Amino acid sequence: MKSLSGRMTSMGRQCTKCDNESIIYQKYSGMHLCKKHFVEDVERKIKLTIRKHYNINRNETIAIALSGGKDSTVLLYILNKIFGDRPDINLVAITIDEGISGYRLDTIQKSKELTDNLGIKHVIRSFADEYGMTLDELTQKQRSYGACSYCGVFRKKLLNKTAKEEGATRLAIGHNLDDEAQTILLNHLKGDISRLVRLDPPKKIEGLTLRIKPLRSIPEKEVALYAIVNELPMDFSECPYAHEAIRGEVRDMLNEFESKHPGTKHSLLSGFQKLLPILAKEYPPEENKLNECSVCGDLCTGSLCQACKLLGYE
Repeated sequence: MKSLSGRMTSMGRQCTKCDNESIIYQKYSGMHLCKKHFVEDVERKIKLTIRKHYNINRNETIAIALSGGKDSTVLLYILNKIFGDRPDINLVAITIDEGISGYRLDTIQKSKELTDNLGIKHVIRSFADEYGMTLDELTQKQRSYGACSYCGVFRKKLLNKTAKEEGATRLAIGHNLDDEAQTILLNHLKGDISRLVRLDPPKKIEGLTLRIKPLRSIPEKEVALYAIVNELPMDFSECPYAHEAIRGEVRDMLNEFESKHPGTKHSLLSGFQKLLPILAKEYPPEENKLNECSVCGDLCTGSLCQACKLLGYE
């Protein structure tokens, strides 16, 4: 995680909304915000995203993918603030141990600390138990894809499986505005329109747990600052396999544009939302034509799910 100094340049300036000292200058909004109004701004946007896109109903169980990093930590903390006092809403945190030496054990410890503090059920699952090998062991074998490709597929499958076992009606993941903007641009660069359509907030499908992204309108640096001012236990270290992903190049390009043209990431997400209804007509979501995987029984678009393909099943 890079320094927050670029967003902290307003230290010493007066908050736009009160007489207190500001802690952040939002270039895209033109506002200087103190701690109180910054926290309120972040939480207001997240509540708006939930109301607009996800429509949480009574008697739901929300599973939260908790890695121990800043995004998932803030996600769990805020969802607990919003729903923690509601007896009809149940929260459960799910942590996936991929088996990454010198990295994952520290984040698991941070996750345990947070869930213990909040009194939230915490379920931990591992690649070793589910797939018979850790990610580190997998990367030492002959492989056709980068480590992130394997990790993403296996992690998603295990999260979905565990969420279903816990009776979850929603699976919340900590994708922030930067993640969304990067994914949109990355799929444009690849010409992968079907994956673009899948970014639309999902509709209820029998056999699948709905994924929700309450942080999707919050910039990454603001998520980090929110975690810091609320003194949340989290790990800022970067996954040792992150350098293998092309996403890093897209991230750097977007950050440069955002620095020169504040609001770029918000505009990319907003413009994409307007395009979605048109794209969906030409490229109907693949979820409309799902089959059961012939090996594990999970829903997929072909005869084998991607995880089983990567595991070598034919």
